[in-house]
Amino acid sequence: MTSAERRAAIIEAAVDLFSQYGFRGTTTRELAAAVGVSEPVLYQHFATKRDLYAAIVEHMLEHVTTRFEAQIELLPDDATDEQYFRWLAEQIWLWYEEDTKYIRLLMFSSLEGYELSDMWHEPAMGTLLSHVNRVVESRMESGDFRKMPPLLATEALFGPVAHVCMLTKLFGCPLEGINKESVIQEFVNIFLNGIRHRA
Repeated sequence: MTSAERRAAIIEAAVDLFSQYGFRGTTTRELAAAVGVSEPVLYQHFATKRDLYAAIVEHMLEHVTTRFEAQIELLPDDATDEQYFRWLAEQIWLWYEEDTKYIRLLMFSSLEGYELSDMWHEPAMGTLLSHVNRVVESRMESGDFRKMPPLLATEALFGPVAHVCMLTKLFGCPLEGINKESVIQEFVNIFLNGIRHRA
């Protein structure tokens, strides 16, 4: 491997191991063995845990940014409220469905007191939330949506969808009669019926 390839392999192995066993449950020896290098070689690439965390965050950000940019291209410029918020709910679903190891990694980080979740939240969620908040604010200014803190309105859709995803994708709880289509359709309806301005 080149140095860059080995570095990328270490990051991938770290994500896999940390998402399965947590940060405390993974040793540097296990991480080095997973990549096929010695511990000294591991430290040559990442001198501290923070260096490794920063590389993991950068890796995750590159992944989600690339996907977000690809997905937003599928959204019509003249999208209706229903189309936009369905698109948004689908992005949340995709995140839990396709990037489960990242979700687990962030949960371990939060529960075990590591700083990876703090390093991740602002650059990743900040980009998405600012995009959605701008849409919500514009709809409030036009009088179509009731006035409220935009972030609170955004979380009113994020929260329920993420909760169902967590139950089904992470905890494996079967929810009878509930699937992706019904979750997205019903929660978007509830959200829009609750936020739209009533004469």
